[in-house]
Amino acid sequence: MKKKIGIIGASGYTGIELIRILTRHPEIELTAAAALEVGQILSDIIPCPFDVPLVSAEEALRAGLDAVFCALPSGASLQFVRQFRSQGIKVVDLSADFRVKDVALYQKYYQMAHTAPELLGQAVYGLPEIYRADIAKADLVANPGCYPTTILLGLLPLLTGAEIDLADIIIDAKSGVSGAGRRLENNLLFCEANENFSPYLIGHVHRHLSEIEAQLAVITGEPVQVTFSPHLLPMNQGMLSTIYVKLKEPVSIEEVHRKYTEHYRNESFVKVLPLGKLTGVRYVAHTNYCVISLTAVPEKMLLIISSAIDNLIKGASGQAVQNLNIMLGLPETMGLL
Repeated sequence: MKKKIGIIGASGYTGIELIRILTRHPEIELTAAAALEVGQILSDIIPCPFDVPLVSAEEALRAGLDAVFCALPSGASLQFVRQFRSQGIKVVDLSADFRVKDVALYQKYYQMAHTAPELLGQAVYGLPEIYRADIAKADLVANPGCYPTTILLGLLPLLTGAEIDLADIIIDAKSGVSGAGRRLENNLLFCEANENFSPYLIGHVHRHLSEIEAQLAVITGEPVQVTFSPHLLPMNQGMLSTIYVKLKEPVSIEEVHRKYTEHYRNESFVKVLPLGKLTGVRYVAHTNYCVISLTAVPEKMLLIISSAIDNLIKGASGQAVQNLNIMLGLPETMGLL
């Protein structure tokens, strides 16, 4: 019998991508799609091919769901996650509300109160390449942000050793406009974003820093601060993070490459390119893959890691389905290949 799944926030970019993926998932039935446009059909309000009726979150709560995706902005998810968890329904939350365990840190970066701190202890950070075993036992998964996904996967093979200087990590990252969600802001308007390429929230202020640095501290066992400069790309979707790290000792690029390929050998959605090849956003578009390339600058003891994903798929909806597959005991790649 197929699992009954709901989506809260079905008319947003990540909600629509969830619907797109679930329509081809053989073991899941989309039972309830909730959005503000209650009573309408999704294809009537958005020019998409999905004739999905939109219901209220309250109706979704009564739909006998096995699990629900909460695809709402940070802060808006809290009350719904609490309601669904109180009914014993598994939740994959795509907001930032449960990614950071430290309430004070969340409030500092997101400038809002966290109204469900009692659930933080239940939440598992949903990066399968690190926390697969914990996700399999979880009832609440905090789906990672898009920038953190590229950065953590890009750095992970080097974080368990002592090869790099953790005090000197510089991240230059670029995202398509859909990373900001479906909202009206001046810099997201067509005439502002088109034929333009601009930094925003650079230095040490972007919200995703709370998540990036918290996970780096968990993995390495020590506090880590990075320099993070995000940029807006004049394209709908796609993301590339270029990460600069200082090596502590001379290491050949071939040895680093072997370390990466061995680390990700059994990962279905992480691909390390051959040396001499550089990743980009074109070939990861509309997939759940993260593609990584490595470049050495030996005279400076510098390693450059480039990590590319589709911000709406591996950076959001695809990874959310990957997490749900694990939670439900289904093949991790189901519906995603």
